[in-house]
Amino acid sequence: MIRFELKDHHRENRVVNDRLIFAAIIAGILFAVIMIRLTMLQVFEYEHFNALSDRNRVDFKPLAPQRGLIYDRNGVVLAENIPVFSLELVPEKVIDLDGTLQELKLLLDITDEKIIEIKQQIKHQRRFREVVVRQRLTEQEVAKFSVNRHRFPGLDVVGRLVRHYPHGALFAHTIGYVGRINEKDLQRIDEQNYKGTQYVGKTGVERFYEDTLHGQVGHQQVETNVQGRMVREITNTPSVSGQDLFLHLDINLQRVASEALSEFNGSIIALDPRTGGVLAMISKPDFNPNEFVTGISRKSYAVLRDSTDRPLFDRALRGHYPPGSTLKPFVALAGLELDVVNEHSSTFCPGWYTLPGKPDHRYRCWKRHGHGQVDFITAISQSCDVYFYDLANAMGIDRLHGFLDLFGFGRRTGIDIPSESRGLSPSREWKRRVRNQVWYPGETLISGIGQGFNQMTPIQLAHATATLAMRGESISPRVVRATRNTGQTELQLLPIKRLETLPIIDIRNWQATINSMVEVVHGKRGTARKVGKGLSFKVAGKTGTAQVFGIKQDEKYDAKTLDKKLHDHALFTAFAPADDPEFVVVVVAENGGGGSHTAAPIARKMIDQYFGVIPNE
Repeated sequence: MIRFELKDHHRENRVVNDRLIFAAIIAGILFAVIMIRLTMLQVFEYEHFNALSDRNRVDFKPLAPQRGLIYDRNGVVLAENIPVFSLELVPEKVIDLDGTLQELKLLLDITDEKIIEIKQQIKHQRRFREVVVRQRLTEQEVAKFSVNRHRFPGLDVVGRLVRHYPHGALFAHTIGYVGRINEKDLQRIDEQNYKGTQYVGKTGVERFYEDTLHGQVGHQQVETNVQGRMVREITNTPSVSGQDLFLHLDINLQRVASEALSEFNGSIIALDPRTGGVLAMISKPDFNPNEFVTGISRKSYAVLRDSTDRPLFDRALRGHYPPGSTLKPFVALAGLELDVVNEHSSTFCPGWYTLPGKPDHRYRCWKRHGHGQVDFITAISQSCDVYFYDLANAMGIDRLHGFLDLFGFGRRTGIDIPSESRGLSPSREWKRRVRNQVWYPGETLISGIGQGFNQMTPIQLAHATATLAMRGESISPRVVRATRNTGQTELQLLPIKRLETLPIIDIRNWQATINSMVEVVHGKRGTARKVGKGLSFKVAGKTGTAQVFGIKQDEKYDAKTLDKKLHDHALFTAFAPADDPEFVVVVVAENGGGGSHTAAPIARKMIDQYFGVIPNE
């Protein structure tokens, strides 16, 4: 009889045991994973999740510092902070951004254009940074939002101090303005120190002295209820306000400059040559900086940006102008110092000049029939072009450029305002390097009268004139005179930034140049003799007329037939008193015609204001 075994107990036991062991291993692994995760949560990530939990009842708020104020030399406030209420949004706390903005649009007066602007701002900055939805809320708008606040998590009404410029456009280019922090600004500031701060200096003094004006952020830890409202303060580290700035600028001089330039575009700069202090600095046309603080509309910005007059362009620091005859005193001094001419050297001016071997090409003097025999002083006082053609030809461009370089032409002055331009003082090497061309002798001639490739900024011309007035002592122009800590009365004066002293071979050469500039203003035939009338002290000056476009040698310049934009620029430089200078003024009136009848009278108004001269009616 055959026996069959229906079950293999040994095999079944082995299978069951294997399964139990496998299940135990899986369970052990899962248990180990859970324990590791619990350990991570309880030990390593405890502080993180504890902080998240505390946010249900504890909030950590930055305390933005108060921005320092800006004053003129007389203590007049030029930049202040005024309190306003604004509606602000924190993107990371808003769940449905589109829905929230649409509901908000029904509650407050917010345009579709503003909503697009808000979204763009959120896109280009950190999500934890506040975004201003509406500035300068009225009391009624604040009350309306407060009643409906529970419907808008992540939004709140915040009272802030906003920058304000009480004198509007008067100091727009010099002081500059602040604006909302953008992605580009985050690359140059300490992000931690700017938590809670909405604005940063964009241009002018506001930008250059940003670190001084801003201060240090504070911190506040508060307990909140379920609606996010503060119940009590837990800790408080107060912010440190920024320092106040006191400038060399004089508001009275600034007003006179602005009014005197009147309908002309251009620039006026006044300096104290003893300290380098900028007493006045005007660039026309100008603009209202208050429009930029809380965000200028696209339409308004387009008007400024697209204007042919370029009101946003700072002509004082970035405007390039041929210096014209205002360069002649420096060329004359170069001739004396390099021993090319002396005080008694003279040239005959028939009204034109030709290079040896090229009698057919005539370089015209501004006086069509010539000045006759002219010496050193007459050449400057009557601004004879032929004398300076001959002098420049005798020196050569290399020596002329080297001497002008000592006065800073073609280099930044180092003024404490950003975005200063270099200008251009041409040379043989520059033309070969930049244009890959040779230098021609005729270009040396026109460089000698401040034309051709010469391009100077008004601040360069003012700095060079101050250096000449101080007999070679070069001092960098400065706008800010002193700082003051919050709550204190004592001022901390900033040091004078002295540059190199120019090498002087013979002080008599400098005095001869200055004497010739005195003749410009006080001589019987000086080109600015009307400026010197009624003054009890001597003024050294130089008129200049810079061509906007070239004319052929057989053509005659006729302003009556030309468009206003093609008229010559009018320039004038001066310092006073001539023997002990304390005031330097430079005037550039675009398309103003001759320097003697347009720019010089403007400079006289500045001199009268500074020295308290009452002009004769």
